[in-house]
Amino acid sequence: MVKDAVNISQRLLNISELFYSIQGESTYAGLPCIFIRLAGCNLRCRYCDARYTYEEAHATMAMDAILSFVDSYPGALVEITGGEPLLQKNVYPLLAQLVAKGRTVLLETNGSLPIDTIAPEVIVIMDIKTPDSGSADSLASGNIAAAKARNKNIPGSCEIKFVLTGRNDYLWARDLVNMEALNMSCPTLFSPIKGELSPEDLAAWILQDQLAIRLQLQLHTLIWPHLSRGI
Repeated sequence: MVKDAVNISQRLLNISELFYSIQGESTYAGLPCIFIRLAGCNLRCRYCDARYTYEEAHATMAMDAILSFVDSYPGALVEITGGEPLLQKNVYPLLAQLVAKGRTVLLETNGSLPIDTIAPEVIVIMDIKTPDSGSADSLASGNIAAAKARNKNIPGSCEIKFVLTGRNDYLWARDLVNMEALNMSCPTLFSPIKGELSPEDLAAWILQDQLAIRLQLQLHTLIWPHLSRGI
């Protein structure tokens, strides 16, 4: 058992950045949060704001070093994001270790890989890609059903996010939400791309359609508009 614990603590992950900030998205927006941003992504979305996770050099860190950083902020949320964190197999033991420590853990995924393998205690934030992202066909088969199942078993354990660039994206996302009754089973958020879709327009469409979803602005970009990393 001790040997297994040592082996787990020494497992390696490719890290783009670690930082402590304010959670800017999801229903947890506004809370202090530790971010573990893993390197690498299997998608190339047109509007990606984290290209450095796959275009620039990354660090390789042992899991115990990552956990030590997390332990420095005992009262904060922990979010694992990317890139696409599920590409790294050692993310699963990292999630298990964080859950075992009693932390509230968020995992943000682009939806292209199955989420039914993620521990039920982890709060999954699944970003369903819209047509203008260039990756609308990337959603893994079964992930919508898996999201609904997670929330049926543990309410609030999976959130759905749509990032929208304009009217066509909105209509596509709206129709999918209505067809799948997503907002009846999962917290569902619509987020406008800054500089492409105004929050005012998005709000007007949501109100016009009486769509029971949450309009989400990236809080961290409002607090630190001059920064693009570490926020």
